[in-house]
Amino acid sequence: MAASTSGKRFSLSKNDGVLAKISNSTIVTKGKQAACGATYVGKKLAKSTGKAAWHVATTFLVLGLPLIIVMDREQQLNDLDLQQASLLGGVPPTSAVAPQK
Repeated sequence: MAASTSGKRFSLSKNDGVLAKISNSTIVTKGKQAACGATYVGKKLAKSTGKAAWHVATTFLVLGLPLIIVMDREQQLNDLDLQQASLLGGVPPTSAVAPQK
């Protein structure tokens, strides 16, 4: 591609001009390498974070959720025993009554 201004011809090639010199400089090259390295590390970090989140969620579903269900059932049974004892007029179980000082 050529452009003419007042009889002079300017050639716009990749090896000419300030932009070409700047983009071929060592600072720009090192900056590109640093950006590529940061991108690589970011992708690896995101991938490993996703794996860790999957492990935590799966472990909670396998271990934590059944524990929560069992604890809830136990609480319901304790509440039922306490309710039945109060309806029958009996003494409530000692584990349900707070000790008085």
